[in-house]
Amino acid sequence: MRKSLSQIPHSFTNRSFPSYTNSSPSNCFYLIRNHIFQGSPKQALLLFNQARSNGRIYTFGVVPLILKACAFISSVYYGKSVHGESIKSGFDFDIVVGTSLVDMYAKCGEMYDARKVFDEMPVRNVVTWNALIGGYLRNGNLKSAFFLFERMSERTAVSWIEMIDGMARSGDTVGARKLFDCVPLELKNLVTWTVMVDGYCSNGEMEAAREVFEQMPERNFFVWSSMISGYCKKGNVKEAKAMFDAIPVRNLVNWNSMISGYVQNGFCEEALQALDKMRAEGYEPDEITVVSVLSACAQLGLLDFGMEIHHMIIYKGIECNQIVQNAIVDMYAKCGDLTNARLVFEGMNERNTACWNAMISGLAIHGHCKEALELFGRMESSNEMPDDITFLSVLSACAHGGLVDEGLEIFSKMEKYDLLAEIKHYGCLVDLLGRVGRLKEAYNLIKKMPMKPNDMVWGAMLGACRIHLDMEMTELVVKEVNTLKANMGSAQNSHYVLLSNIYAASDRWEKAERLRLTMAYEGFQKTPGFSSYMPCGTKHLNIETQKPYSGKMKT
Repeated sequence: MRKSLSQIPHSFTNRSFPSYTNSSPSNCFYLIRNHIFQGSPKQALLLFNQARSNGRIYTFGVVPLILKACAFISSVYYGKSVHGESIKSGFDFDIVVGTSLVDMYAKCGEMYDARKVFDEMPVRNVVTWNALIGGYLRNGNLKSAFFLFERMSERTAVSWIEMIDGMARSGDTVGARKLFDCVPLELKNLVTWTVMVDGYCSNGEMEAAREVFEQMPERNFFVWSSMISGYCKKGNVKEAKAMFDAIPVRNLVNWNSMISGYVQNGFCEEALQALDKMRAEGYEPDEITVVSVLSACAQLGLLDFGMEIHHMIIYKGIECNQIVQNAIVDMYAKCGDLTNARLVFEGMNERNTACWNAMISGLAIHGHCKEALELFGRMESSNEMPDDITFLSVLSACAHGGLVDEGLEIFSKMEKYDLLAEIKHYGCLVDLLGRVGRLKEAYNLIKKMPMKPNDMVWGAMLGACRIHLDMEMTELVVKEVNTLKANMGSAQNSHYVLLSNIYAASDRWEKAERLRLTMAYEGFQKTPGFSSYMPCGTKHLNIETQKPYSGKMKT
C-alpha cells in the first residue's frame, strides 16, 4: 500500500518554517527550486506539502525537483510517496520524471527499486543510464555498473567520469586508469583528469597522482586540494606545503586542505598561523575551517583561542552543523572547560556517536569518572549505538576511578553491541586491574588475550608493579618484555625507566644502576617532557623542553 503525501515526516513540519499557503502555483515552483539550489531541501518539501494540501500545485515540472530534494536528504519514505502520486497523475512515464526516480532511489541506496523503474521506462536517455550506473557504483556493485556501461549505446563525459571515480573509490586504480586511457579525446575534460588524480590520492598512490597531475593541460582548485590532502594523508607535509605554495591563485578550499593537513599531522601551531595568513589574504573561515582550527586548539590546550573561534562562529553566522558542534564540545572537553562542553552538548538537538564520545572522553580524562559512566548510561538509553572508541573512553574512566566491577561489566557489554575488543581495550582492563592491586588477574588476562600483547600492555603492567612494588610479578613481566624485544626487536625506553624506578624504590640499587648503564650503553633516551604556556596578549605558544636523560645517576 502506497503512503500518502499527507503523511509527511515530523522533521519536515517544523513550525519555524514560514507558511506559503497564499503563494501562486508559479511562485511555489520558483520558491521550491530556489530552496533546493540554496541547499534547503527540507524547506522545499515543506512548501510542496503545504501547496499540495491547498490544491495549488502538482505539475509535471515540480516532480523532478521534489525527487531531487528527497535524494539530497535520503528520504526514500517521502520519495516513494511522490512516486505513488506520479503514477496517479500519469507523470511516471515521462523520461525526466523516470530518470529523477531512478536517481532518487539510487542515491537512497534502494537499488532494487531504481532498477525496477529503469526497466519499466518506455524510453531512456544517457542521463537515465548514468543515474543507474552511478547508483551501482555508490553502493559498491561494480559488476552491475560495468555491465550497464558496456551496453550503453551512447556515452557522455559524465559516463566515463562516473566509472573512473567509482572504480578508484573501490580501490581499483588499475581498472580506473585503463578506463581513463580509453576516454575519447573529445570527452576527456578537466573533470576527467581531476577524478583520476583524486582517485590516486584517495588510495595513497601519490607518485601516480603526481604523474597524471603534471600531464594535465589545465588545473582547477579541486585538483590542487586533492594533491595537498593526498600528501598530508601520507604524512608528507613538506611536499603538501610545496604544492600549496605553487598554486597560482588560491581559494578557501585550498586553504582548508592545507590547514586540515597540518592538524591531521600534529602541526597545530602551523595550522593557526595559516589561519592568520588566510584571513590576511581576505578569506573568511567557513564551517570546514573552524572544525580544523578547533581541533588544533583542542590538541594544544588553547582554551582562550578556542573560545574566540566559538564566538566567531556565532558572530559571523557560520553554519553550526553537527560536525561543528562536535568540534566545539571536543575542544572545550579536551581543554578542561567541562562546564561549557556540557552546555553545548546538552543544547544540541541531535547527537551522533562522535559527540557522545567527545563528552564522555572529556569527563574521563579530567577525572569525572562517575559522570562519564552516567553519560554512557544515557547514551545506551538513546538511539545512538556506542562504538569501540566509546568503550575505550569508558574503560579509561573506570581505570582512573578505580571502578573495577563497573569496568569489567562494561567490557563484557562489547559483545552485546557486536564489537570485538581490541588490544587497546585489553590494555585499559589491565591498567584497571593493576591500579587496584589485582596484579595476578591482570597478568592472567594478558596471557589469555586473543592477540599478542604489545609494549603498551606490558607497560601498563609494569606501571602497576611500580605502584604496588610487587617484585615477584616484576620479574615475570621483565621476562616477557625481554622475549618481546628478542622476537620483535621492540621494547620501549619507558619500560627500562619504569624497571629502574621499581628497583630503586625497592632498595635494589645495584640492579637499578646496572639497568641505567645498559640504557646509556644502548643509546636509550628517556623521551623529554615539555611544558607550554601562552604569554598574556599573544597567540603564540612558548615551549620549554626538559633535557633528555644522560644515563648518569644523581647522588
